[in-house]
Amino acid sequence: MAVTKQKKKKRANSNFRRLPKGPNGGIELLLIQTVDELGSQGEVVEVKPGYAINYLLPQGLATFATEHHKRMVEKHRARLLEIEESRLGSLRSLAERIGKQSVTIEANANADGHLYGSVGAPEIVAALKRFDISITDDQVRLEGPLKELALYTVKIHLARDIDAELKVWVVPLAGEEEAAQAASGDAES
Repeated sequence: MAVTKQKKKKRANSNFRRLPKGPNGGIELLLIQTVDELGSQGEVVEVKPGYAINYLLPQGLATFATEHHKRMVEKHRARLLEIEESRLGSLRSLAERIGKQSVTIEANANADGHLYGSVGAPEIVAALKRFDISITDDQVRLEGPLKELALYTVKIHLARDIDAELKVWVVPLAGEEEAAQAASGDAES
């Protein structure tokens, strides 16, 4: 019986595929898509095992840097560059469209103009969707939550070198504005 367990154990170990190690001890991966702060499509990068196994590989952003994959990238590099340029071109036009855009977000506020809550990235993304502009929450770069009624300039990060600035008006809810004016009118009388 001990022999069969040992054979099974050997067989399981022989099927285990080792991850390709880089010169610095990390895992070498070939990027399928451009990843901010890491590299562009088609580059071979070395990352920590946890980052590779838990994020890059499951998200489909990278694959193992085998000789076969490297040859395929070299073979199709011109096509990859063309695809990347078209993607960047569309992101630049989106950035230009966002720069020309101004959104208005209604929020609950007191008479002094302080919000009862705050306006954050989800509200800005929802406001842009009304103009058929789709971005994600993590692309909105706020220096802090918007807590007062005012005009803000918000940075939208679309790609490594492509940013846009969006004008965001935070205004009181329509019913609150009239109530605040009535309350201030009663106080003055």
